[in-house]
Amino acid sequence: MTDAIHKFAKFVIETRFEDIPEDARAATKKFILDCFGVGMIGSSGPWVTELIKTQSLWGQGNDARIWNSGDRVPTPTAAMCNAYQIHNSEFDCVHEGAVAHAMTAVLPCVLAEAERRGGMTGQELITTVAIGVDVACNLGLAAKTGLRFFRPGTVGLFAGVAGISILRGFDQETLTRAFSIGYAQLSGTMQPHTEGSMLLGMQIGFNARNAVVACDMAEAGLAGLQGVLEGPFGYFSLIELEYDLADILANIGKIWRVTEMAHKPFPSGRATHGVADAALLLQKEHNLTADQIESATLTMPSLTKHLVGRPAHDAMDVNYARLCSPYVAAVAFMKGEINIPDFHEKAFRDPVTVELAKRISVEANDNPDPNALSPVEVSVTLKNGTVLRQGVEIVYGNPENAMTRDAWLEKFHKNAAGAAKPISREKADAMVDLVDHLEDLDDVRILVDNLVAG
Repeated sequence: MTDAIHKFAKFVIETRFEDIPEDARAATKKFILDCFGVGMIGSSGPWVTELIKTQSLWGQGNDARIWNSGDRVPTPTAAMCNAYQIHNSEFDCVHEGAVAHAMTAVLPCVLAEAERRGGMTGQELITTVAIGVDVACNLGLAAKTGLRFFRPGTVGLFAGVAGISILRGFDQETLTRAFSIGYAQLSGTMQPHTEGSMLLGMQIGFNARNAVVACDMAEAGLAGLQGVLEGPFGYFSLIELEYDLADILANIGKIWRVTEMAHKPFPSGRATHGVADAALLLQKEHNLTADQIESATLTMPSLTKHLVGRPAHDAMDVNYARLCSPYVAAVAFMKGEINIPDFHEKAFRDPVTVELAKRISVEANDNPDPNALSPVEVSVTLKNGTVLRQGVEIVYGNPENAMTRDAWLEKFHKNAAGAAKPISREKADAMVDLVDHLEDLDDVRILVDNLVAG
């Protein structure tokens, strides 16, 4: 049997910009801008400075820049640090069916590669990102069991390799070796998610870095593997366990997964968004306050409960709070909105908010899909005995319940202004215009110029 990795490689090397339909190009541009924004707010996130400092111990270089700070570093370092910045606030776009932050690794990889190679056109950027997203999402959609490993990291590596390989003009054999060398460096344990550790986002960074390394090694002629996906110890034997590639391979290049991507309206894990959506609807309709609420119950699919059903407590840290659905619901009830400052230490140590979150329990519903994030229901019992309920089938931010252009532009501008070194409105507006007309851009390095403060 020929391993399916060869069919993925064939799709990557044979697909051209002209093959990408207009709706997929538009979605790619929209989510590139979103990633730039969350990468900016991520520059002010925890452990960014320490990560950059640590990377400097392992070699110097000026190939590419870290977004916002402008530090010049080797290409693998830029890919790693920028991917971490995109994910560390849990604000990055996601493919819900694949359970994958499919753009978070590939965009930093190809932009770092563009800086190292002396430029890349806007059409090349759209092509590399759209194809990389397709590779990541299709791997995620093929999985028929729940998450054993951190899928945004594991599929992100394959996306990064795919994107870089296009820029380097790899043939199918070289790309297959690059995929296999990347697979040998794959990382992504779910333990950081379970503990609410910032190592979660760093794992996407590790895989972005390793994608660059894998392409460098493959280009140098180093040996690879053949059974990357379906071998006895391949990806679908060790990482996902059960899979079905028949529909995926039949539709690759026909269904563009970037059109199925969802925005995150809130800076918390996507698995909290259904709860947040329902809680905000209840708060808006009933003008709820903390002292009115006796208790609440959040009902969600088993995967969602596994990811964000953790209890609130007094010693939460930032990533635990972002992945704690009772805390997110409590913020929604109390404030009628959920923003970046709600995940600053002062907010998630607030005794009133935490006390309310402790009165919120989580239950699993009977959804049999091991990768489902919805439907969810929020049930609130008031102190006067009234019970309020709100269900959500399609979560806000999903393309079937999409953010408007005004809403996602507002998100981008807030994130740019909230960077460690705030980006001026002039630069932010310029970035929006550049991305809107990305097909016409001769050199995407100007995008990185606008991501750097000053």
